[in-house]
Amino acid sequence: MTSTIENTGNISGPEEKANKILFYGCFIALMATAFGFVFRAFIMADWGNEFGLSKTQQGEIFGVGFWPFGISIVFFSLIIDKIGYKKSILFGFICHVASAGITIFADGYWMLYIGTFLFALGNGAVEAVVNPVVATMFPKEKTKWLNILHAGWPAGMVIGGLLGIFMLGQRFRWEIIIAFILLPALVYGYLVLKSKFPVNERVKAGVSYLEMLKEVGVLGFLIITSLVVFQLGNLFAWSTMASVIITLIIVGVFGYFVRALGRPLFILLLLIMIPLATTELGTDSWITELMTPEMKKIGMQGGWVLIYTSVLMTFLRFYAGPIVHRLSPLGLLATSSFIAAIGLTFLSYSSGFTIVIAATIYALGKTFFWPTMLGVVSEQFPKGGVLALNFTGAVGMIGVGVIGAVILGFVQDKKLDQNLKAYDQIHQTVLQVNYTEEKNGIFGIYRSLDTDKLKTATQETVSTIQNIEDLAKKHALRTIAFFPMFMFLVYFGLIVYFKYRKGGYKPVVLEEQ
Repeated sequence: MTSTIENTGNISGPEEKANKILFYGCFIALMATAFGFVFRAFIMADWGNEFGLSKTQQGEIFGVGFWPFGISIVFFSLIIDKIGYKKSILFGFICHVASAGITIFADGYWMLYIGTFLFALGNGAVEAVVNPVVATMFPKEKTKWLNILHAGWPAGMVIGGLLGIFMLGQRFRWEIIIAFILLPALVYGYLVLKSKFPVNERVKAGVSYLEMLKEVGVLGFLIITSLVVFQLGNLFAWSTMASVIITLIIVGVFGYFVRALGRPLFILLLLIMIPLATTELGTDSWITELMTPEMKKIGMQGGWVLIYTSVLMTFLRFYAGPIVHRLSPLGLLATSSFIAAIGLTFLSYSSGFTIVIAATIYALGKTFFWPTMLGVVSEQFPKGGVLALNFTGAVGMIGVGVIGAVILGFVQDKKLDQNLKAYDQIHQTVLQVNYTEEKNGIFGIYRSLDTDKLKTATQETVSTIQNIEDLAKKHALRTIAFFPMFMFLVYFGLIVYFKYRKGGYKPVVLEEQ
């Protein structure tokens, strides 16, 4: 990576050294966010057993690891040009440290929920800084360098995953595993504290704050506000009407000052971030548990699937430049969507060694999603500054938290309930009645396994239910595969649009004043 930075021609001398330190700080900050993600993915089943959490409750904890990110990134995007990048990322550092402490001492659902909530707030502050900083440092190669920056995420997944597997194999308590989040957090905290941050390209070009808001517009603000408010409404038991009224008031005030609907293409890209984030991050949240049954058959932990795909992502993102140059960003996104759909479907039917093949296809598909989408937004809407860039990431994170991760848990619970009912009808048993309980979630009423009742069940009953549950997990992967297929159609349409209406895909460049 060092030689690549030296040869860009964007920086030189003392500034080159300072920017290297800053880039490494941003890279390691993303690694810290990945540590928290992968550790929770690995120990969620332990939390479920220790604290009696249903699949949907586990999905809600996964979900709160995403949507507060949106609140944080939106808030800091609105004020970051005023307070500066350093204060914003130090807020993220404090949240990461506090989250680790609360989670380590958790005694049930709510402390786990709050600890994850704080970690997500920290993630949002970090992301609000690192993306615009790197886009500003490399204005002529944004997509390439955003991909390299976001190699920090899978790199953190690999290192954190290997640590997690080792510690689980040695029967470390989950509290000790969570404590290891502090390692990358302390490193990036030190590096950014001594760094000088650049001025955003929008500010350099003299584009006003109001012009930046108009790029996002009322519709863009409506999308992200409604996602945040409805998630908070679910958390605090507001009525749907109350959520609608709060959303309209906030968006109305914004619209009064901005008086612009927003760029249509930007609005479309915002909406696409929800299925994109669910395909990548929502699936990654569950992939360890989803693939554990099949991986056990070949004597390996389910976490190896996540680590393997992350190794591929790290390597490929470092070499994204030539791929982007050959396919164009939209061509890369369309190709990735098609491959991801095939990979998820293949994973849902795989067993034995074919899991490795299916995981390879899935990794190839999901690798370039997130940073390339950020690159497209940054290249097409530079007047949108940090707001357009960070709103895109925020909608993805909130969308997967509100919709994606919870859908995966809900689909598993519903399919498990259906499978148990069908089994009962065939074998004249009452497993569904005896070993599940009715609950209420975001997507309605469902029945989930009652872990207390399972503790008194016979070994034969537990084995039967486990087999039925494994089928439900595979069904969840097949359901999510519809998302990237939809994305493929949209990206293909955008390629046609740019070719015949714009003369091909070209980045928009702002001139400094």
